[in-house]
Amino acid sequence: MSQQTDVDRRGAERTKLLPPYHVILHNDDVNEMTHVVRSLLRCVPGLGPQQATAIMLEAHNHGQAVVTTCPLELAELYRDRLESCGLTATVEPA
Repeated sequence: MSQQTDVDRRGAERTKLLPPYHVILHNDDVNEMTHVVRSLLRCVPGLGPQQATAIMLEAHNHGQAVVTTCPLELAELYRDRLESCGLTATVEPA
């Protein structure tokens, strides 16, 4: 049991060392709101319909919204997925 705890601690320590990045969704005048919500749901695991709608509305009303915060490699993957749906997204340090 102590060995499992040591492994868990090491994994948690490595996770803490990865700096966080924001995936930012930018508003555009091209895509319909329903397309943006569907794209968020398809491209970013863990988002529910209400959360995706809130992100879309934030970007629509304020020009941009934080979609998620995660390690750089995942942030770049999510950005690329969103861009493949025709959305504008960027990655920034958190």
